[in-house]
Amino acid sequence: MYKVTIGLEVHCELESNTKNFSPAPNGYTNFSNDHVATVDLGLPGILPVPNKFACRQALLTAQALNCENPDEVIFDRKNYFYADLPKGYQITQNTKPMGINGYLDIMVDGKIKRVDIHDLHLEEDTASLEHNPGYSLIDYNRSGVPLMEIVTEPCISSADEAVTFLEDLRDVFLYLGVSEARSDKGEMRCDVNISLNKEGDTKLGTKVEMKNINAFYNVRAAIEYEIKRQSELLDKGEKVVQETRRIAEDGKTYPMRKKVDAIDYKYFVEPNIPSTPLTKEYLDEIRSTLPVLKLDRYLKYIDLGLSDEDAKTLSKNRNISDYFEEVIKNSNIEIAVNFMTTSILSTLNKLEIKIDELFITPSMLSLLVDKVSSGDMGLDQAKKLLYKAIEEKKDPKELIEKENLHQINDEDELTKIINDLMDSNPEQIRQYVEEGNMAIVNFFIGQTMKTTNRRANPNKSLEIIKRELERRKNNG
Repeated sequence: MYKVTIGLEVHCELESNTKNFSPAPNGYTNFSNDHVATVDLGLPGILPVPNKFACRQALLTAQALNCENPDEVIFDRKNYFYADLPKGYQITQNTKPMGINGYLDIMVDGKIKRVDIHDLHLEEDTASLEHNPGYSLIDYNRSGVPLMEIVTEPCISSADEAVTFLEDLRDVFLYLGVSEARSDKGEMRCDVNISLNKEGDTKLGTKVEMKNINAFYNVRAAIEYEIKRQSELLDKGEKVVQETRRIAEDGKTYPMRKKVDAIDYKYFVEPNIPSTPLTKEYLDEIRSTLPVLKLDRYLKYIDLGLSDEDAKTLSKNRNISDYFEEVIKNSNIEIAVNFMTTSILSTLNKLEIKIDELFITPSMLSLLVDKVSSGDMGLDQAKKLLYKAIEEKKDPKELIEKENLHQINDEDELTKIINDLMDSNPEQIRQYVEEGNMAIVNFFIGQTMKTTNRRANPNKSLEIIKRELERRKNNG
């Protein structure tokens, strides 16, 4: 048996109006070289100006990941020559990253796993290359886009842990609103470092790196294939070669280049960007905007009595969770969960909208929850009213008053309605009295609901129907 050790380097493009060091627009476009300025092209005499908003977003993310923030913002030059870097260097952070010594707790197989984070630094993305037979094309739209890199410690031990970390990290980005983190647009991608050694060995095995993996299912496939490949090599007494590999469409990894020693990027402080002090007051102000994150909400919902599935569903998306929290402030939690996980979420899917686009506000839903909780309205009736309110874009309270939809709970009133129905259906009474046909109970439930426009309390109606049928049977 071998011990698996995995470290991840996650890249995430930040949302901002402009790029990290230039005034060019930061946004998705189908036109090549459309969002470009002189800084992105590395033209002579350029002077980069840091994007204050992007710096703030990076500091916020670092705090959400329990990192220590620096006392000043410093950028560095990372020197290497490649076609996607027209300047011949990348502006990044090495001296003082936006965050160090952090962690993110994740839930794997019902247990909390802590993934330690070495650092979070802010840099500029590179241009994108399109390789064709005999020539390559370059698109500078991506050049200079604000890019966060989160580097974990080598503390992950399985594909499940790696994928769960990536999924939860993406949810952190979404909760904070710093990025859409869409892998199909290249907004979130990662490098995977993996090594195997024998159980009990203190020295890590030879590290293999897999570059620029977009989809999470490819991360899983790459890790699982590498575990199998390296295990087979070690079983045969062969050595694992330190190299960089890529994941192909067949789910296998293939070598790209050997990597014997770490590259010397000759970092030095970026001379064109002066350092900017970070005050405690500024960092505290950023920290005050941190939302409660997904795992803490999930654990809270479990404590409130929600099922594991419901707790995961309602904590996955911040806006849905915020909506739910508003609903349950003074309302029955169990009924609110029922509404949320059925009617509300199904409506969002059907209409293909987000919850902040839904006509029904938390206070409107709370009204319906309270109506059901107090017995003034049945659950089915309340859901039908909800759908009608959504369709007609009317406040449920207005519909209740207009259509007199209050539930009938008065026993005398229900008894009169039910007896009138029984008097009008002698054949059904005969079937019950003479033949003992229990289906007659359901018949009268249906008739009661139809006659009262589903306003009759179903539980009380059932009790009265059974009682009145037995009374007529005993009286012959």
